[in-house]
Amino acid sequence: MAEAEVVKWLVKEGTEVKENQPLVEIMTDKVNVEIPSPKAGTVLKLMAKEGETIKVGHVLIVIVEKGQPYPVPTPTVTSVISTTPTSKIPTPPFAADATRPKLHEVLATPATRKLARDLEIDLTLVHATGPGSRITDDDVKSFREISGVKPMAATAKTTTASVEERVPLRGMRRKIAERMVKSRNTAAQVTHVDEIDMTEVVHLREKTKTAAEKRGIKLTYMPFIIKALIPALKQFPSLNATLDDEKEEIVLKKYYNIGIAIDTEQGLVVPVVKNADHKSINRLAEEISQLSEKARGGQLSLEEVQGGTFTITNVGGVGGVFATPIINWPEVGILGVYKITKRPVVKENQIVIREMTYLSVSFDHRVLDGVMAARFVNSIKQYLEDPKMLLIETD
Repeated sequence: MAEAEVVKWLVKEGTEVKENQPLVEIMTDKVNVEIPSPKAGTVLKLMAKEGETIKVGHVLIVIVEKGQPYPVPTPTVTSVISTTPTSKIPTPPFAADATRPKLHEVLATPATRKLARDLEIDLTLVHATGPGSRITDDDVKSFREISGVKPMAATAKTTTASVEERVPLRGMRRKIAERMVKSRNTAAQVTHVDEIDMTEVVHLREKTKTAAEKRGIKLTYMPFIIKALIPALKQFPSLNATLDDEKEEIVLKKYYNIGIAIDTEQGLVVPVVKNADHKSINRLAEEISQLSEKARGGQLSLEEVQGGTFTITNVGGVGGVFATPIINWPEVGILGVYKITKRPVVKENQIVIREMTYLSVSFDHRVLDGVMAARFVNSIKQYLEDPKMLLIETD
């Protein structure tokens, strides 16, 4: 991480703040993080504007501590790297308004605080069930269900004539824009497309779906795609790599962390399934479901979106024939997965109805040539059209 964007200030100049009180929400690598106050005192100066991109180590805020003259020559400062709350004072569950804790006294992670703000829930009203009287995400969600609180829909500013709408390019949308431009301007991107017969995978999923559901697992096609992808990446290691432009080195990764592009209300995020080659179909399905839920709830951690070696983007649920996805730079390849449809095809000189789809791979032509990309997709195709080759574990 080299820089971050100031998304929203939670305090103003002149505001008295408590220790561990959230000061500002920043975005780092498509993940929003709240930075708490390291000390109690008064906000003297906000050192960055909302929407501004700042470097690591940049002073965010100047705080005059209690008991110090105002202003002071050497004030306490908080920088973008100060992300760990320092207060560990336990807060007992409230019994009545008179004993209800103040907001800054409530113990909750930054992600839980953000969830509460998004749902417009007062954390001081929520009963804590976590360790040390810490409020969890489930506590917030349970309170919402009981109270019936519903979040207000966000509205964008419009022009006075109400014929145009201007939405600031900030937050995740700006981060996505920066990444896409960086990728297109850096990598020599080419896309290869092939047609895949998914009939056997469709049948296999139908056979195993009921057993998975009994275990609370939603079995989609994505785990099967990943299972077919891994041996292809092992066969063609140039696809499971990054390109270090500064050192002019291709970095071949001997581990398989697969990024899954997830569509959220804020934009596209790519949580990473770590060590996917060691996980069964059902374990992959569980992890993908958990990451998807956290992504759509804005609760992903930095660790969960970093360290990817190859990315899959799936638009099959939306539709379309195929597309040309942009590489998740500095990775050198991205696999596009599309809608499965019944189509007439020729098989053993007979016209039959099969479950067909397309796969596309966009790749960096600086690292590999088109023939290798074609062979890579052929390898994935081979496993998907005969999934018994995967020796699939469903336990």
